Amino acid sequence: MSWRPTYRNSKFRNVYGKVANREHCFEGIPITKNVHDNHFCAVNAKFLAIVTESAGGGSFVVIPVTQFGRIDPHYPKVCGHQGNVLDIKWNPFHENIIASCSEDSSVRIWEIPDGGLRRNLTESVLELYGHSRRVGLIEWHPTTSGILFSAGYDYKILIWNLEIGEPVKMIDCHTDVILCMSFNTEGSLLATSCKDKKLRVIEPRSGKVLQEANFKNHKVNRVVFLGNMKRLLTTGVSRWNTRHIALWDQDLSMPIIEEEIDGLSGLLFPFYDADTHMLYLAGKGDGNIRYYEITLEKPYLQYLMEFRSPAPQKGLGVMPKHGLDVGACEVFRFYKLVTLKGLIEPISMIVPRRSETYQEDIYPMTPGTEPALSADEWLSGINRGPVLMSLKEGYNRANKLVFKAPVKDKKGGVVNGIDLLENVPPRTENELLRMFFRQQEELRRLKDELTQKDIKIRQLELERTLRFDSLSWSSIT
Repeated sequence: MSWRPTYRNSKFRNVYGKVANREHCFEGIPITKNVHDNHFCAVNAKFLAIVTESAGGGSFVVIPVTQFGRIDPHYPKVCGHQGNVLDIKWNPFHENIIASCSEDSSVRIWEIPDGGLRRNLTESVLELYGHSRRVGLIEWHPTTSGILFSAGYDYKILIWNLEIGEPVKMIDCHTDVILCMSFNTEGSLLATSCKDKKLRVIEPRSGKVLQEANFKNHKVNRVVFLGNMKRLLTTGVSRWNTRHIALWDQDLSMPIIEEEIDGLSGLLFPFYDADTHMLYLAGKGDGNIRYYEITLEKPYLQYLMEFRSPAPQKGLGVMPKHGLDVGACEVFRFYKLVTLKGLIEPISMIVPRRSETYQEDIYPMTPGTEPALSADEWLSGINRGPVLMSLKEGYNRANKLVFKAPVKDKKGGVVNGIDLLENVPPRTENELLRMFFRQQEELRRLKDELTQKDIKIRQLELERTLRFDSLSWSSIT
């Protein structure tokens, strides 16, 4: 099998995982107990965001990445959603901007001040309404500023132009819940896995399905584009209930290689590093992370090593390349969520080198923090690869882009003349109950407003009567 070690000449053969010291971890965080299959964690060079457990509505906490140690129980949170937060993602070009989606059917854009939050943040920069059911996935476009993709349980993918705060496209080719979205390097193709057991490659601007594969022998949960190799990798479950991975050409005709990993039941999350061509596989509820090297020639998928840990992981956040410690030859960094301990544990993947100088062979030019296209350029049909940067000189470069939110009606949702929120019936009993309680709450609020207005009217009438009596008495005297 592919994970049995074989000797080959590779600079990444001896990569090892190093857990941060206890004083460089984050403790005391009430990590969410939601069972949704997401990471509940997002990281960039400035901040670490984690979805937290909350009594009402949904919230997540945002911590500066250098603020290690135990977090105060009353630490400020981002808490504007009315339902559980299901996914969070940092904008790759604006490090203070984060998107979140929730069970309340909304997508929200938040701006985090430099230095972190000093009080609870309840007002978002943008509220995006367009889905009729809860929103489970969000993804930023990899090369374009101001373009966000969201996938909901209404089986639709909406493309949002944040410069106008509206959905500009709707992809409506799925027949069940969308499980995963992944872009190729330049963002011209979108791969999706779906609960209907189909893998699709879609042209996102037109919504046209270019390739489609139907699985009869196994279920695909996650898919990831392998950089510029024109290949995809999927993880899932075989018909024997074993965890399974498959490598595909972009045309999805037949798998190039298929392998069974183990018999555990946790979802396998794939992470691909296009700079080193390394693939990391981490199972939900596992304590280990397997890593491989992917090549264009046989054996295609070469097992390297396995990082082992006794603590099970709820999810994993990944630090962007420009946030890594190049002096320590760090090529990848995970932030591991350990729910039972309320712990966030950084795990660095390191290439052992004796020299302390910059290692150019393991740090090629990598996508930076500048967008290659504007939203209008991408929507007009232009494709362009990411703007590359060198980690030797450019990884501390400040980004001067400023995010400006449009002034808009927060409850809009019209695409191609179709109102996405008009007359959408609930599809399940839970949705019906949520709608009923939401309407009851709205009725209660309106009744309270009417009561307050009645009291105000009576007060004004009393004041008018007293004033009239006063004037009458003064005229008599």
